[in-house]
Amino acid sequence: MHALIIDDSTTMRSILRRIVTGLGYTTAEAGDGQQALDQMEAGPLPDLCLIDWNMPVMDGYTFVTRVRDREEWRDVTLMMVTTESEHNQIVRALAAGAHEYVIKPFTPDAIIEKLDLLGLVPQEATA
Repeated sequence: MHALIIDDSTTMRSILRRIVTGLGYTTAEAGDGQQALDQMEAGPLPDLCLIDWNMPVMDGYTFVTRVRDREEWRDVTLMMVTTESEHNQIVRALAAGAHEYVIKPFTPDAIIEKLDLLGLVPQEATA
């Protein structure tokens, strides 16, 4: 499984990388939505994207809408990991095509729980 971590904070990318590599994922990182789209174009296509909302160049919401506009990317699981906690923001992101939504600050268990709900925790990681 391959995860693309999209956040303008190197610290947050490092935290998320540790969580998902602990589950057996390989990772790639991007500092904004445009960098992430460029990486997806170049390949390999990730199984999972962990996406911050507030980033320069291209925000996470725009990234989600762009990914969902592309038929060949429809199978990529998108999970927002952001400080945006207003109900209408959560609804907008989910309506745009995000599968899950985690509000910062979070615990590693919160991320793992959401991934498990999505069927994205490898069985050997839960054994």
